[in-house]
Amino acid sequence: MRNFIKFTFAFLFVTLVISSCKKDIEGDTTSSLIKVEQFNNHVLHEWNDLFLRIERHGAGYRPCPTANALGYIGLANYEACVTGMPAYASLEGYYNNINLPNALVNQQYHWPTVVNAVNRYMYSRLFPEVRQDLYSEIKVLADKLDKEFEAEATADVLIRSKNHGEAVAAAVWDYMKTDPATFDKYKDPFENYDWEANFKKDGDWVATYPGPGKGMFPYWGKARAMAIKEDLKLCRPYSTYTDYSEDPKSGFYAQAIEVYSKNTPALDYQSEWVGEFWSDDLLDLTFSPPSRWIAIANQVYKYEDASLEEAIVANAKVGIALHDAAIGCWNSKYHYNLERPESYIQRVIDPTWEPNLDNPLTGDGGISPSFPAYPSGHSTFGAASAEVLASVFGYSYAMTDNCHKNRSEFSGYPRSFTSFYEMANENAWSRVPLGVHFRMDAEEGMRYGTEIGRAVNRLNWKK
Repeated sequence: MRNFIKFTFAFLFVTLVISSCKKDIEGDTTSSLIKVEQFNNHVLHEWNDLFLRIERHGAGYRPCPTANALGYIGLANYEACVTGMPAYASLEGYYNNINLPNALVNQQYHWPTVVNAVNRYMYSRLFPEVRQDLYSEIKVLADKLDKEFEAEATADVLIRSKNHGEAVAAAVWDYMKTDPATFDKYKDPFENYDWEANFKKDGDWVATYPGPGKGMFPYWGKARAMAIKEDLKLCRPYSTYTDYSEDPKSGFYAQAIEVYSKNTPALDYQSEWVGEFWSDDLLDLTFSPPSRWIAIANQVYKYEDASLEEAIVANAKVGIALHDAAIGCWNSKYHYNLERPESYIQRVIDPTWEPNLDNPLTGDGGISPSFPAYPSGHSTFGAASAEVLASVFGYSYAMTDNCHKNRSEFSGYPRSFTSFYEMANENAWSRVPLGVHFRMDAEEGMRYGTEIGRAVNRLNWKK
């Protein structure tokens, strides 16, 4: 009996010691886990740069599939790293059937490796039909970064991190594929839309040339949004600004005369500079209008020496804002179906007039984008992005935009701004002297895009 008591006491003592040690170990592990904010933005900056290089030459991607891709890439990076961002919450609850895997509790992760794995997975599936030399850059970048990270963590941490990034990316990719309105639509930007069958009255959109003679992404408005509700998928009608009219005394005619006067007899240098600086219209010349705001964000990350956490949050917000801006803007474009200034001016004012959008690569001149005018896509993308970037870096953030520095094909000289809003506003206005939009297209795009950006900001990002 005495021996039994001694044995029992010894067993309890050892159990308590082990339990106490286990708690200490768990506590130490938890407190020593490395957070996302402890890393710099290098890995995300590199992947953003690659996106800009690939998308510049991606036929069929601009502008809507690009915005779609940026939305899901941003979400995948955010969700893969949210465990290492204690102040932030998962957005999984907003999206039905996404089924995101969780990071292991009290396990160390090398977050740049997580991000690298996410982007390798997503990019390799998003861009299967771009030029082979561009596609091969995906593996080259991923392998280069993996090599850089070998000295930053143990092999088991790196493997765990890579597996987690791939698992989250796979879940987001599977969810992305469940939206039939957007998935793989870069393969057929026009689908079976017949613009002539949708021409019902004067003022309706007419396909313009040079161009494909078809309407691009006519059904994009049916897509699944990530932040906006159904009632925000349609902007205000253009009659909010003026009713359609060909009467020289009407407000609509005045809007057309404003466009016409900008380059009749000639476009002034300042207007040409601003128009070319913000254009981003033309395949192979530059990246597209949605990507411009990732290029701007990337510059901010460098200027501010932003942490990886700041860059991940900003990328996610910009991506989701662009994703939803494309849906709402294109839904509105084909709902209101308003013609471009080129069509109105040539029919009503001057049959010899042409827009100022020219392609230095092909020699084509007098180009209008191949979809209805109202509201402006540039303006909507810009305002939505400006609003969410300001929520991260400040509403009075001043910067110089070097996106097109040293370009020789057009006036790409850097321009300086006192805020993201000022950038977005100039971007919107640039479409008027370029001859591809009425003032009301730009103004409504600014208003509507800001509303979309605010909807993104209202998501429960913080715990």
